[in-house]
Amino acid sequence: MSTRKRTWTTSKGEQRSAFIADCVDSNGHRYIQTFEFERDSKAYESKVAVNVTRGVQVAPSKSLTVREAAEVWIKRVQARGRERSTVRQYRQHADLHINRSRLGATKLANLTTKIIEDFRDDLLAKPKMTRPTARKVMTSLKSLLKVARMSHLMADVEGIAKPKRQAKLQVGKDIPTNNEIRRLIAGAGEGRERALLLTLALTGLRASEARGLTWGDVDLKSSELHVRQRADRWNNIGQLKSDTSARTIPFSTELLLALKTWKLACPKGELDLVFPTSAGAVEHHANMLRGLWPLMKRVGVVDKSSDPKYALHAFRHWFASWCCNSKEKGGRQLPVNEVQKLLGHASPVLTLSVYSHLFPETGDRKELSEATRALLTRDAT
Repeated sequence: MSTRKRTWTTSKGEQRSAFIADCVDSNGHRYIQTFEFERDSKAYESKVAVNVTRGVQVAPSKSLTVREAAEVWIKRVQARGRERSTVRQYRQHADLHINRSRLGATKLANLTTKIIEDFRDDLLAKPKMTRPTARKVMTSLKSLLKVARMSHLMADVEGIAKPKRQAKLQVGKDIPTNNEIRRLIAGAGEGRERALLLTLALTGLRASEARGLTWGDVDLKSSELHVRQRADRWNNIGQLKSDTSARTIPFSTELLLALKTWKLACPKGELDLVFPTSAGAVEHHANMLRGLWPLMKRVGVVDKSSDPKYALHAFRHWFASWCCNSKEKGGRQLPVNEVQKLLGHASPVLTLSVYSHLFPETGDRKELSEATRALLTRDAT
């Protein structure tokens, strides 16, 4: 690799000059790049030298574009057996944002940190783009460049910061109140409706876990439910979200009776599901939710438009709040590590990030008042 100066005379008799970086890529292909200033040529030469050492330098004429690299990346993700929903999200990030931008047509060999920063800024400037979505797209771009062995270009790119504050879940809006849960349980009919409601509310299962739950994972003798699989949005039975999602959840006599009653009428199928369709297949998420709409309307758990008030995940939130709340508020007052295990969270930090405001205050105000009063009334020494 070397830099040399080239001079020539134009057709109009003008003297021109440029600096040429004469390079050889990682595959031994020779090529040149032309620059106006010598400093830029030498800087490029230094960059090429580093990339050749890494084995990632490719002549621009033979380099993939970012759009082409995105296809390679997605095929790699599929080959690794990632979930269909994950591949679908990556495809959306590539097709809707990366490939349609100026970045998509850029050769990897010509890619710079500045080009990536401009892409990030353009992404944030889109009218309906939210910061969380933009952050996910940038994460996908980083994964793409890692597969292309160009991840070092992201090292100095400032990320998209998370909001300093996230709205806390509100009881009565995001989480059913205890009174609403009592009304729902009291108004639930026998069979599937009651068994489904009590399972969601008293075990905190994710909807996907409830849809993939089998009778073989329900121990009616020891009153324990084992979470071992889930159903995805395409009704395919597969692995759980994470290793910590696999767990055992004890349940009460009320749920035991409801499940025993429902098992007698439950449609049979090869999958042995607890809450299947009438043909014994995996139930769609929307249909499972619609199964609770009549109950919500009957007992008045509706919004201002008289529509059913809560989604399936709201019952998982209620279960979490029930585990967190103090016994004075009708809760179980469990330690955070126990709540984490029951919910299948990866760590107590995740549990606290969502539900910290629901745990009882650690300070005993009565004890504090008594200690302060004793301090102020005691004779000085």
